[in-house]
Amino acid sequence: MATVKKTAAKTAIFEFVNQSAQAVSHADIQQGLGDVCDRVTIYRVLERLVNENLIHKIVNVDGVLKYASCEICATEHTHVHVHRHDHIHFSCQKCKSVTCLEDVHPTYQLPKKYKVMEVNFTVSGLCPKCV
Repeated sequence: MATVKKTAAKTAIFEFVNQSAQAVSHADIQQGLGDVCDRVTIYRVLERLVNENLIHKIVNVDGVLKYASCEICATEHTHVHVHRHDHIHFSCQKCKSVTCLEDVHPTYQLPKKYKVMEVNFTVSGLCPKCV
């Protein structure tokens, strides 16, 4: 994995995602950072951070991409060739928050000759704040 040069935008975006208690969208980042960088730079930096396994992306039930930090992945999966996120993501139908449920690992079994490249489990309902 190639090391990417640190930039002010990359640092600001990584810190914003890392400090968020829930997954954030591109729009959340753009609104939260203000004039730090333009929308294209945000897209490029998010892709770099995903490729460096520092954050992961979640396809929410409404089709919006969200991003969350990879704290557990950075410590547990450093030497794994294929980087996956097989925990469940919870999408609240009321407040629209998306959170990683790191301690819940669903199981699945595919037919022979299928190779898993990416896993995205999203469960929707009401979060504890909205119940």
